[in-house]
Amino acid sequence: MTQKYITDLHAEFTNWKKDLDFYRDEIKTFNNRLGELVSMNSKVEITSQIERFQNQFIRQNEVMDELMHDINAAQHELVENAKSNNIATDHRKVESDDSLADRMETFVKLYDEMKSEFSRFAAEAY
Repeated sequence: MTQKYITDLHAEFTNWKKDLDFYRDEIKTFNNRLGELVSMNSKVEITSQIERFQNQFIRQNEVMDELMHDINAAQHELVENAKSNNIATDHRKVESDDSLADRMETFVKLYDEMKSEFSRFAAEAY
């Protein structure tokens, strides 16, 4: 647990939510590319890779849903804290659960690895 300013935490949560929305849109694009690859290839090794990436995209969306839920819950707690004691909220620090930041950091790292792997696969499959 660390202490952070309420305004900083709010900005962090807002940025994470925007990032997750971007990643979700990006996965839609990746799924469209998979559709193109399916129509162009019938090789077993290609179709098995396509299926693997489809499963990874599904799992990434599930993790994003969980993160979004937890970010919304943390943001709700922050709002309730500010409402219950609305004196100098822009200068007040609150306890911040670092596990959410750690989870977000881990997600981004794994997502970036998956994205790079998919980009290599798609380039080779074309």
